[in-house]
Amino acid sequence: MSDSDWLALDYAYHWEKVLPDRIYLTQPLGGGQVQTYTWKEAMDQVRRMAAHLESLDLPANSNIAIFSKNAAHWIMADLAIWMAGHVSVTLFPTLGSDRVRYILDHSESKLILIGQLDVWDEARAGIPDGLPKIALPLSSGNGFSKWDDLVAEQEPLRDSPVRQADELATIVYTSGTTGQPKGVMLSFGLMARTARGLRIMITSTTEDRMLSYLPLAHAFERWGVEMNSLVSGFQLFFTESLETFVADLRRARPTLFMSVPRLWQKFQAGVLSKVPQRRLSLLLKIPIASGLIKKQILTELGLRHTRIACSGSAPSPGSIIRWYRNLGLELLEGYGMTENFCFSHMNRPGQTRLGYVGHAHVGVETKINDEGEILVKSPGNMMGYYREPGLSREAFTEDGFLRTGDRGQIDDQGRLRITGRTKELFKTSKGKYIAPAVIENKLLVHPDIEQACVSGSGFPQPHALICPTPEARKRISDPAEKETIEASLLAHLTSVNSTLEHHEVVQFFVVVKDDWTIENGFLTPTEKIRRAVLEETYGPTTHSWYGSGDKVIWQS
Repeated sequence: MSDSDWLALDYAYHWEKVLPDRIYLTQPLGGGQVQTYTWKEAMDQVRRMAAHLESLDLPANSNIAIFSKNAAHWIMADLAIWMAGHVSVTLFPTLGSDRVRYILDHSESKLILIGQLDVWDEARAGIPDGLPKIALPLSSGNGFSKWDDLVAEQEPLRDSPVRQADELATIVYTSGTTGQPKGVMLSFGLMARTARGLRIMITSTTEDRMLSYLPLAHAFERWGVEMNSLVSGFQLFFTESLETFVADLRRARPTLFMSVPRLWQKFQAGVLSKVPQRRLSLLLKIPIASGLIKKQILTELGLRHTRIACSGSAPSPGSIIRWYRNLGLELLEGYGMTENFCFSHMNRPGQTRLGYVGHAHVGVETKINDEGEILVKSPGNMMGYYREPGLSREAFTEDGFLRTGDRGQIDDQGRLRITGRTKELFKTSKGKYIAPAVIENKLLVHPDIEQACVSGSGFPQPHALICPTPEARKRISDPAEKETIEASLLAHLTSVNSTLEHHEVVQFFVVVKDDWTIENGFLTPTEKIRRAVLEETYGPTTHSWYGSGDKVIWQS
């Protein structure tokens, strides 16, 4: 029987029936212990919670929020909300109280399910006292109705409710790089269509394994992991904490692995801290040793069995992609937005081109308008922004293409290259426009640079704010090491500038003392820089930096 018209719940019912005893979800509990849930066990809890939600007599299609780190019960909660005839609203697990309050108010959520959170003490103030709350297993919240108690008391739904393809399934709030986040409305149909498109692209099957650790509140993880697992029926693993990440990864032995450039760089830095690049390069040239070294490194990273490795959410430096390719792991860089459920472009095995995000997925149309903006018509294009009809109209062209806000180029083989954000372009005092993201991508290649922000509107030349890696921060306290780092950064600046047009040349680096994190507001929940926040924070001292004449400036 063809699944071409199936939706998320249809797939869940299917695996519950044909693979009832196959493990679907593996949840770490701490101390190396895990709890597994077969399809039958997971769906039993889903059916019981759906019955409980039905008993609350909420209006049909009520919005119900999920506020939790990734976990087995995050997936179960989502399915239960859908089975009960409602809409899930997802909150990033790193949000502070102001953003939590805004999203719950804007989404008109009638109930919230709260799981494990690292920011609970700060975030709890954003949850209205009168909003009904359910604590998921491992929840940070106390005094709320508990998931385990509710499912134990409730008989499971015996029937299998279905939803329609054009019904609203979920509201995914953007990470809010500028202003308040917007609620992207996604239907059941588009979520299933795009997941089937991914299955075709990467040939995922029930035998695959994935580790879920990027926020499920984000479209990238929702599409590539949750929906992919439902469509393909494979096993999902979860992480316990940042400290146990490598152990969790080794346990999962993923065959499919999705990550962001920052983590790929951390993996590389961890390897090079044990085996310097010069020595590694020499070892990889030895025919007998090369294969063993590659296998050992990938095994240590937990990626020995990975057949498809993807990178998204931000541009990946070409040097990183080449480094992993030399280890026998081809990183497939992709491109997409919350507004098209990440179903846009992706490199294909054997057809990658460095600096490009690949071909359009099947069914996706792409064109570049006269202003250089990328326009995409995708099976994953959103229904619109929740409660924002004006913004919804502005997001699309008259002929139905999504305005991405990104600038790009398409090569003669149809592969797309991102050249910057239309709204991030700034003009120097010489009247020249600068696309900062392209330059930042070049700067991030340096092993001591974790984040970079190119700025300089109204000045003769741009400058770059540099956030060093944790390892570099430790070394900076030693004067001799600081001098070494400065010399290395200066050489890197010269090298990068040699690849730029004259008007793009970066005049100086500013090595900031602040750590840019999600918690302090410098990064979005998907670890993109908040450019406006950075420019506002460091703007008052910019003039003095330009007047110093130094090439590497250490923030005092």
